[in-house]
Formats: sequence, C-alpha cells, structure tokens
Amino acid sequence: MMLKITQKKSLIGAKKNQRETMRSLGLKKIHQTVTRPDNPAVRGMIHTVRHMVEVEEVD
Repeated sequence: MMLKITQKKSLIGAKKNQRETMRSLGLKKIHQTVTRPDNPAVRGMIHTVRHMVEVEEVD
C-alpha cells in the first residue's frame, strides 16, 4: 500500500526538524503531493508534521 501525502500549510515559522522532515518526504510547496510507501519510517515522518500535511491511503 502507498500513502498520498499533500502539504497543506507553509513551512514558514516551522521548527527546523519539521522543515527537514518535509524535505525528506519530498515536499517543498503548498498543495504539492507525493506518493510514499506505507512503512514505519514514513509513518513516523508523517507524525512529526501531521499538522501540516493531509494523508490518504492509495492502492
């Protein structure tokens, strides 16, 4: 299974670790969407920035 992750909020004012996590996920702009595998590492990154992203499960 894959996860569709969309950035919903700006990184301005975000903590450094949150900005780095968003970059690791491949997100740079608001409304940008990436697809990542559903595994514990990606879930942990999503948890760190859960207030800035929207996540959807995709088959």
